Amino acid sequence: MATMHVFVYSDLNPRAQADLLAQLPPDVTVSFRSGLAAPTQQEALQSADVLLGNPPAAWLTPAPPRLRFWQIDSAGIERYQQVALSCPVANMGDFFAWPCAETMVAGLLGLLRYVPELAVLQAKKQWVGGPVRPKLGLLRGKRVVILGSGAIGQAVAQQLTGFGCSVQFLARTDPQAQLHSPEELRAALPATDIVVNCLPGSAEGFFSADLIAAMLPDALYASVGRGNTTDEPALIAALQAGRLGGAVLDVTAQEPLPAESPLWSLPRVLLTQHSGGGQPGEDEGKVAVFLRNLRRLLQQQPLENQVDLQRGY
Repeated sequence: MATMHVFVYSDLNPRAQADLLAQLPPDVTVSFRSGLAAPTQQEALQSADVLLGNPPAAWLTPAPPRLRFWQIDSAGIERYQQVALSCPVANMGDFFAWPCAETMVAGLLGLLRYVPELAVLQAKKQWVGGPVRPKLGLLRGKRVVILGSGAIGQAVAQQLTGFGCSVQFLARTDPQAQLHSPEELRAALPATDIVVNCLPGSAEGFFSADLIAAMLPDALYASVGRGNTTDEPALIAALQAGRLGGAVLDVTAQEPLPAESPLWSLPRVLLTQHSGGGQPGEDEGKVAVFLRNLRRLLQQQPLENQVDLQRGY
């Protein structure tokens, strides 16, 4: 059998690289982008049989002629909807779901319990104490709507059960969801304390100015899907006008967030800088997912987390 060549676009740490090399079959060779000079990186991809990672979409046009499998190392794939490949493609499935959900829950707790403000006071060595107490809110018993019923949304809901929250899902095609359209969501928002947006980038602009306007003035908004799913100018305007209680944003419309964005300085906004999926052994975990799928490919078995690029999921 001819030698199979793997091109690794992902910037893996040395331990993850060693894990990959140690577990590959002997007839599989590897090129790591991080070890190649910039002018030769795209050329190496064009000669690959297997791709791990998320190169620029332009690198895949034309499609690498030998490509048999592509393992995307993220959950989101919407940036590749215009890429035309004949080989199977897989994403990371629910690999990032639990840490992303913990980031959302931690951020909401932080806002409700005024942790960011208390941290600033600590840095200033300024004891306030008593006057802070009346401001503190509780996550317990909050009415929550989760946008998207995929792995991240399900993990958020599971974590919120410990706080006695009532949870509804918005999902267009999931029959188990309570809400299925923007109109149904808008009707539910006046009785909602927290909205958690877990939508993929294919739902561009879904959380519109109209929906933001329907939220309660002390409601919280959290977003961990993709920044393009939120009408960010409308969100900023609502926060600036005090028509919203606060926001936890792991994702923004432009990343890195421009220095001139008002989101940096708004008092009840917590920016977690697209770190939500971070976890111990993240790179090693990506390699493990890839190796499982490579074995499935070689054994002609169905892949884990196979996706359709044109559909965006």
